[in-house]
Amino acid sequence: MGRLFAVSLEGKIYSCRHCRTHLALCEDVVSKSFHCRHGKAYLFSKVVNVSVGVSEERHMMTGMHTVADIFCVGCGSIVGWKYETAHDKSQKYKEGKSVLERIKVAGPDGSNYWVSHETHVGGSDADDA
Repeated sequence: MGRLFAVSLEGKIYSCRHCRTHLALCEDVVSKSFHCRHGKAYLFSKVVNVSVGVSEERHMMTGMHTVADIFCVGCGSIVGWKYETAHDKSQKYKEGKSVLERIKVAGPDGSNYWVSHETHVGGSDADDA
């Protein structure tokens, strides 16, 4: 395995909850209204320090998409997914963008997002990956 070179971001950042590797800037948030199996998720125009897994077709609440899981390069944890292709014309804006799951990242203030007891983990997600 080669030497790891991670990009260091400046400003308000989102980082891996496990190893604190920088993943994205606040200014690159496109939407905070996404959801996943574990709760909230944010759509980003740009993320760094991730490796992209195998592309696969997934049926989400907004239709069929070709997506790939993304993993933190620092520790290998899955942190979200990347939209490769949206099959519905109204969803094309997602292509090339990435979603970070809030439960898997630390926020710009260093806070972690935790699923509360009131959160229904298994149901009615806007996008369920």
